[in-house]
Amino acid sequence: MVFARGVRKSFGTLEVLKSIDIDVPKASVACIIGPSGSGKSTFLRCINHLEEVNGGVLLVDGEFVGYDLRDGKLYEVKDSLLCRRRADIGMVFQSFNLFSHMTALENLIEAPMMVKGLSRREATEKAHVLLERVGLGGKADNYPRQLSGGQQQRVAIARALAMNPKVLLFDEPTSALDPELVGEVLQVMRDLAESGMTMVVVTHEIGFAREVGDQLIFMDQGVVVERGTPREMIANPQSPRTQEFLSRVL
Repeated sequence: MVFARGVRKSFGTLEVLKSIDIDVPKASVACIIGPSGSGKSTFLRCINHLEEVNGGVLLVDGEFVGYDLRDGKLYEVKDSLLCRRRADIGMVFQSFNLFSHMTALENLIEAPMMVKGLSRREATEKAHVLLERVGLGGKADNYPRQLSGGQQQRVAIARALAMNPKVLLFDEPTSALDPELVGEVLQVMRDLAESGMTMVVVTHEIGFAREVGDQLIFMDQGVVVERGTPREMIANPQSPRTQEFLSRVL
């Protein structure tokens, strides 16, 4: 579902991603861990073309997101096509990013109507189902300010699901939450994984990665230092840098 080979990204003279190779098969969960500044979130944003890559190949379901390949050369696509392709990639941010002037229900129906062309009735029916799925069936008419952080993040997950994405990207989805609210968000993510949703999760929740992840990727200073199955890698990391990092967070 996600195929990355030699992906590079720089901001000015700062090289943030240095030839990243990552494969995420369909219906699997890839968890990415690493210290702040290691390039984890930048790579996530490159997947849906919120950041343009400077080199390498990055495909989602076999296609470039922000480019077309013609005669061996890459050409940027128009914004309208980029939006349609990006609609297949759900993104859940650390800080929720809900529209504060809209209710939970309105947050969910806006994009399906504007981008997918659903009628208000279709979008509303689907939104109610998704709010029930994340345990917020009774909060449809609440504004974000009336919801806890954990509830807001669950609305954000439901909003991403409303677009029927092929893959869901999570950028440290629990790091802005009070500790007692983390569990309710992680449970929704567990349920999604069990349902077969392809997920790429940047996280500090090592327990979640161990239980739910199909692969664990440790990044540092813009490179993939080590990857493997989560339980084996957490129990017996091979790289000294991975050992050092895990000893500090476990």
